[in-house]
Amino acid sequence: MRTLLAAAALAAVALTPLPARADINVGVTVSATGPAASLGIPEKNTIALMPKEMSGHKVNYIVLDDASDTTAAVANARRFITESKVDVIIGSTTTPNSLAMIDIVAESQTPMISMAASARIVEPVDAKRRWVFKTPQNDIMMALAIATHMADNGIKSVGFIGFADAYGEGWLQEFGKAAGLKSIQIVATERYNRTDSSVTGQVLKLVGANPQAVLIAGSGTPAALPQKALKERGYAGRIYQTHGVANNDFLRVGGKDVEGTLLPAGGVLVASQLPDGHPVKKTALHYVRTYEAAHGPGSVSTFGAHAWDAGLLLQAAVASVGKTAEPGTPAYRAALRDALERVRNVAGAHGVFNMSPNDHLGLDQRARVMVKIEKGGWVYQP
Repeated sequence: MRTLLAAAALAAVALTPLPARADINVGVTVSATGPAASLGIPEKNTIALMPKEMSGHKVNYIVLDDASDTTAAVANARRFITESKVDVIIGSTTTPNSLAMIDIVAESQTPMISMAASARIVEPVDAKRRWVFKTPQNDIMMALAIATHMADNGIKSVGFIGFADAYGEGWLQEFGKAAGLKSIQIVATERYNRTDSSVTGQVLKLVGANPQAVLIAGSGTPAALPQKALKERGYAGRIYQTHGVANNDFLRVGGKDVEGTLLPAGGVLVASQLPDGHPVKKTALHYVRTYEAAHGPGSVSTFGAHAWDAGLLLQAAVASVGKTAEPGTPAYRAALRDALERVRNVAGAHGVFNMSPNDHLGLDQRARVMVKIEKGGWVYQP
């Protein structure tokens, strides 16, 4: 009888469903409209391709548009925290928006993975930025790639025109350092707004300084404006852009005026052209194929890949946290932050991530290549 009772008890236990693990809630704010829409739309599209389950947890993505507006990005972040009780925030698309969100996530102790470029988003890793990580390459990494290319091609003087915001100022600062290392003189500096419709005055000053090359520090389609104006004024020197233009909308808006443009980018932009054995070729091609299967051939952009890499980092962190804490709690948010900081050798679409307490980007020189625009497409420059 005792044996039968024991067997019955074991059977009852076996038939009792295990308690469901709590959902992970992810708040995502992207600039799907406004001046940065050409960056934010592929990011939004990529979020829809991310896994809906991680380590036994259902994952809910709450996606909001901040319309490329700093105030809206802050409001979205507050809404995620107070209403949606998110465990992590991904966003935003632009540097100004991401910088504005830091105070919010730090106050609530919610980890955030930015998809914007400026190093100031994660540096220095202080009491606030310890909660913030990012996926795009730092400006200095890309600035060094540009300055090296310039020096290798005999360029000694350069004009600079960039956004009149944190993105442009960050680039001027970092490129100034890189140019100094390569003995390149910046002979003119100009600014413009993302929403400007004309930069004639600024371009006249640049052309008047007669630089051998011009660097345009903009992102998305607004970065085409100075280049078109330079071409209209007959400027014949080399034109460089930042990795902020690495999408097909820039090619569409720029047309023939952007032919010959040189820029640094993540390997995902030219994934199929990378040599076999390149550390990101396999993962970059996987993202390209996944995105284009959903949105058509030639639709992929590097900006969507920043969102993809954020998802890969989150997957690695969730797996590392395991069952030490449950989503929806302060303990889980803290554990997720700690796990993100421990990420090692995660191969993304742009590079290989190795985070540390002092480095909340974790990329190295494997995350950049030089690219040239030829015949309306992207061509890898070995």
